Amino acid sequence: MSTSKLNLLSGANDLILGAFSRVPPPHELDHAVRFLSTWSGSDKFFMLVENSAKLLVPLLEMRARMEYRNGIRKIPSSASSARWKKLGSVISDARTLLRLWGLLPIFQWLISLERTPPPTRKLLTIERLQGFSMLAYYPLEHLYYLGSQGILPISKEKIGKYSLWSCRAWAAYVCLQFLHLKEDWKLLKRREKALAKEAGSIGEKAKSSVEQENLRVELLKRKDAILNELVVNMGYLPLTVHWSLKGGLFKNDIWVHVFGMVAALASFRGSWIASAGPVRS
Repeated sequence: MSTSKLNLLSGANDLILGAFSRVPPPHELDHAVRFLSTWSGSDKFFMLVENSAKLLVPLLEMRARMEYRNGIRKIPSSASSARWKKLGSVISDARTLLRLWGLLPIFQWLISLERTPPPTRKLLTIERLQGFSMLAYYPLEHLYYLGSQGILPISKEKIGKYSLWSCRAWAAYVCLQFLHLKEDWKLLKRREKALAKEAGSIGEKAKSSVEQENLRVELLKRKDAILNELVVNMGYLPLTVHWSLKGGLFKNDIWVHVFGMVAALASFRGSWIASAGPVRS
């Protein structure tokens, strides 16, 4: 084969098979892969999809009923709402199944907590209580889930009790998290005051130093993380109370999906920011 034909084939090879060589480095894709490759990141993503699907269902059904009354639709139901409902149910089951090894990171956290305790005794007590609430939550949820699926021979009455008490343990964690965030906020404010005092005593030169600027950025990030976690908790609190009561808190399930979406969005945002790599110029 002549040199010209070889060059032509090489050029075609590079043009077609080497098409991705012309794509710039996908930093956002790297971030997404890094985020979704973790158990926590995947759970946050599926939580967002699940709550989006479940929130869409009543809206689609309401639209179908309106169209039926106006003579636009032949039946007062939506086929797409049934598909979204199925998707939400499948994701919910998958997320619950994947939590079967949820106790492992809790054990890891409690062991680490005793070796590297938080800065205050109050935070240590709060986190210990949170850890033990999760030690109750996970086994009870596992029993409820496996019993409801017919995998374990558990009566419906016991399944209901396991469900209630698992959610009560989760509710305890959420309530304790409000106390944790309050203590975190106090510590943050102390650091801000100390930084301002230090900058004022050293002078303008120190204020503009790289070290001082890095500390300010770190405090701003920490403040954003605390406020974001507060929104997550405000979404979870009514949900955990609702699922902890026999009769529930809400008469209309749409409120469950609304608060679930609030928690899902804030959880996703917090985890996405936390998994970000170094800032590229």
